Amino acid sequence: MPHPLSRRLASLLVLSACLLFAGSCAAPGGKSSPSAQAGGAADSDQLYAELGAAVGRYRAGLHKVLEEQSREEGRALMTQAAADIADGGDACVRTKGCEPQRFMSAYSNLLALRSEALAGGSGESFSEVEPLERDFPALQDVPEVARSIGTLNGVHLDQVIKVNGPIKAALQDWLTWMRPNLVDAWENYQYMRYLMWPAYEKAGLPEALLFGILAKESGGKVHAVSNAGAAGPFQFMYYTGLRFGLKTDAGFDTRYDPAEAARANVEYLNERFGELNHNLEFALAAYNGGEGRMRRIAERSRSKSFWSADVMAQLPRETQEYVPYVLAAAWLFLHPDDYGLEFPKVDGSPGEVKLPRAMTLSEVTVCLGQAGSRDGWFRTLRNLNPRVDPNKPIPVGSELSLPGVLVPVFAAQCVDGRMATLASELQRARVPGSVAHGGGRKYVVRPGDTIASIAKRQGCSSPEALARANNISPPRYMIRPKQELRLVGCNS
Repeated sequence: MPHPLSRRLASLLVLSACLLFAGSCAAPGGKSSPSAQAGGAADSDQLYAELGAAVGRYRAGLHKVLEEQSREEGRALMTQAAADIADGGDACVRTKGCEPQRFMSAYSNLLALRSEALAGGSGESFSEVEPLERDFPALQDVPEVARSIGTLNGVHLDQVIKVNGPIKAALQDWLTWMRPNLVDAWENYQYMRYLMWPAYEKAGLPEALLFGILAKESGGKVHAVSNAGAAGPFQFMYYTGLRFGLKTDAGFDTRYDPAEAARANVEYLNERFGELNHNLEFALAAYNGGEGRMRRIAERSRSKSFWSADVMAQLPRETQEYVPYVLAAAWLFLHPDDYGLEFPKVDGSPGEVKLPRAMTLSEVTVCLGQAGSRDGWFRTLRNLNPRVDPNKPIPVGSELSLPGVLVPVFAAQCVDGRMATLASELQRARVPGSVAHGGGRKYVVRPGDTIASIAKRQGCSSPEALARANNISPPRYMIRPKQELRLVGCNS
């Protein structure tokens, strides 16, 4: 019995050829490759030679059609050549040392050749049906090279991701103890979507990929900082960010800007796709584990799948887990109902208000109240106004970004009235030096501490605010054991 992969590969190739020529094809089992006819395991070199010959016949057939020498003969040549490639792939799967990726890669190249030829206007009699439609279940099992090429051509990730063991394990984590993180990431993203999605849309990259990376990297928290110093929604390291235009602008680190960070993320991914043969898994692994490392692994591993034991053994544990977590989050973005996952309905339409008086972001949060949000609006306001220090007054007349649904709430509750008065009163209690503000508390740095870890444990508004209060300079925020820090704006 043929291997399941070989059956699917043959089905995909022959069916695609039939669709391309808008005609009928004989069922598989007609003329097969010489190696297949021999009935035994073929030598891989022989199969590669036959592949080259089949590619030549396909090209010759395409030439006949385009030059109108004999369209019927050309179509027959191309159809039979595609079937021969399928038979060769079938034999390759059963042959030790043979690489089935070569056969699918060759076929993909022929499709590209056909598309280029049609663009010249000489192939008007061909069907315009796209060869890799969503309805092809075989696409879930074709080799890595062919699956990941679609990522750069607008193919949805539900056609690209193969839900294997590692991804299933990541799905379970996202759906159990990490479910609150996933839902929070969804809500955070919906309010920032108008800032982040345009860069992906322009590049033809799937929105589910954007969400998968965002959910794993920061959970959609714009001011997230890792212990290693990676910062922003996409967790760029400082010097990597500089390479992709994330600079300091008037004292603001643009790694924290959601629109700029999304643009840089797209540029980074496209650069990795370009040097890693458009392999999605390898590109994601480079994003987490380092581009130099992944280039070396890709060169050594050649056409091996990212999921192969040989490749996995060369990766840090964090990267082994990172890639399936990203792909699993992307998969859930596309198929929440299949997994009993209900993402909340969010109206992410943007809005703006002009401040009627000098107010802090924290003050605005208080006067808005709950307003339909379980957790209040502090995180959303911070995400949409990344340059604003939440405890520093924003000048009167300044424009503040917020969800459109909050514009009437702001007008009703933050201009005057009880909630506006309450918010102002609570803000005055946090003046520098007061007990509530934390001016009387200090922290002695211990070995292994970072600004980010201290800010998290002590309930500070952000690592950057803690660093500024202690005159600690970016981007590395260097501190030393036994150093005393003033816990300004910290709650615990």
